[in-house]
Amino acid sequence: MHHKQLSGEVYYPSSEVIERAHIKNWDELNETAKKDYPGFWEKMANELHWFQKWDKVIDDSQKPFYKWFTNAKLNVAYNCLDVHLKTFRRNKLALIWEGENGDLRTYSYHALHREVCKFANVLKSLGVNKGDRVTIYMGRIPEIIMAMLACARIGAIHSVVYGGFSVEALSERIEDSQSKVLIVADGAYQRGKIVPLKQIADEALQRCGTVENVLVVRRTGQQINMEQGRDMWYHELVNLPIANQNCALEIMDAEDPLFILYTSGTTGKPKAILHTQAGYMVGVYTTLKFVFDIHEEDRYWCAADPGWITGHSYIVYGPLLNGATSFLYEGAPNYPYPNRWWQMIEKYGINILYTAPTAIRGLMRFGESWVLRHDLSSLRLLGTVGEPINPEAWRWYYKVVGKEKCPIMDTWWQTETGMFMITPMPSVPLKPGSGTRPFPGIEMDVVDENGNSVKPNEEGYLVIKTPWPAMLRTVYKDPERYVNQYWSRFDGWYLTGDSAKKDEDGYFWIIGRVDDVIKVSGYRLGTAEIESALVSHPAVAEAAAIGLPHEVKGNAIYAYVILRNGFEKSSQLAEELRQHVAHEVGPIAKPEHIEFVDSLPKTRSGKIMRRVLKARALGQDPGNLSTLEE
Repeated sequence: MHHKQLSGEVYYPSSEVIERAHIKNWDELNETAKKDYPGFWEKMANELHWFQKWDKVIDDSQKPFYKWFTNAKLNVAYNCLDVHLKTFRRNKLALIWEGENGDLRTYSYHALHREVCKFANVLKSLGVNKGDRVTIYMGRIPEIIMAMLACARIGAIHSVVYGGFSVEALSERIEDSQSKVLIVADGAYQRGKIVPLKQIADEALQRCGTVENVLVVRRTGQQINMEQGRDMWYHELVNLPIANQNCALEIMDAEDPLFILYTSGTTGKPKAILHTQAGYMVGVYTTLKFVFDIHEEDRYWCAADPGWITGHSYIVYGPLLNGATSFLYEGAPNYPYPNRWWQMIEKYGINILYTAPTAIRGLMRFGESWVLRHDLSSLRLLGTVGEPINPEAWRWYYKVVGKEKCPIMDTWWQTETGMFMITPMPSVPLKPGSGTRPFPGIEMDVVDENGNSVKPNEEGYLVIKTPWPAMLRTVYKDPERYVNQYWSRFDGWYLTGDSAKKDEDGYFWIIGRVDDVIKVSGYRLGTAEIESALVSHPAVAEAAAIGLPHEVKGNAIYAYVILRNGFEKSSQLAEELRQHVAHEVGPIAKPEHIEFVDSLPKTRSGKIMRRVLKARALGQDPGNLSTLEE
């Protein structure tokens, strides 16, 4: 196939790759989708199951509160499982799971459907009804997927909290969502140690009063506290007659909530991003099918965590909607040795690997020999998510892992977008470090302060100009925040909060967050969350957190702390504060370094100027200081 000459370092797809791809000609699809994007999404929606079709593909009468597939009736879990039982996929593997300790479990579509129905019946017996919120706090085990699908089946709204978050983060999210049931594992294996999930949950529940029942899934078998009348073992309830394998499903409306997921914002409180049924389902189904080119015989591994949007869309919902076989691994990429991932790819014949740049950079540090010990010839596509991948890591991933025959799908998207927004497809020429172009039919741009498109290779604000099906519908219980945060800066356009540039070929290059959000290992952490955790320590009067470049994590957190009177600066205290942040927010938020200072740079209105701290730390010119108080 003839590709027009592109500028810079470009990798063109082989004819085999194009031959095999669902979408052989990106430009053609993009033209079709641009001309009639409701028509494009409608065509994709028709590949899924509906109890009742829609009146209208998109209703934009109350912007920015868009509605998709209005009045359609459906059930997402039915589309993930039940529809496949009527086909040869009934006995196909839906999930292959390996525990960090070597445990192995597999589920066919039939078996996963059975387990989800039983799980849903257990939730019903605990009084969970349509519209109730259920918080899920577990490691990467099959039950986390079952719990999410069980909620979807009965119309409950799941709120998954990443298993690496700690007390404060968990209690805040339970409280905000007013969850009445918490599903928790006794613990999780991570690097050969046990993360005491149930213990963290017990402590979090002392801070919030909405949870009536706690359902405990046994994974590690360690001693845990089980509170009489509140805590119940899942394995005991699932064997009772109530939990039979028939479970009536709720027929949902297109715009009923499917889940909420918290993401860090610029102000202290994490935002509960609300996703609904129909548009989300169509969006993740379509994007996974075309971008990772899912075929019947593929074995697909998204190495993210179900606790993040990547896991919701591309571990749980996307693969099952496509009838794919997924692999899930519980533990750390380099445990017990740096070849753990490569060993599993070889063992299970994985074809597609989707992971984060931080994992690639981490494994790259151990050199090539660990990779070369294994036969990775089953791989045909690679992918990355979470942050821009630096060209050096891209090339290593492409050459060493993919043997120069696996295109890399570098995807840009967010918790809020629900689905891939800027992404290549296997038939698209690639430039290391660029996510290429927006998904067909979606219009995006890079603009200046006034909303004018900037010149090629100039930095600006990344905006989305057209609605898309998997878009967030609101911030849960806070529509005002939804409008202010995302839609008020540029009239009618969605503000992503990222800065970017666009090259002469129309390829997008993401630079980073423009607000006070730090990307650590691809996870968004608000400076406000880290700072409020520090200030909650009796020794701390004030704190400021910034992200500084880190060769593996992308960014590392540096914190500046003003102590209260009567406390002495010491390395012991610094270490105690680091541990305190880990306990409150989670190990991922632990500052790399804490510096004790006597004052912080502030604007006259009292806002901490983090860019000044950052410039100082990097030895750069701090720029315009006119608003700095003396």
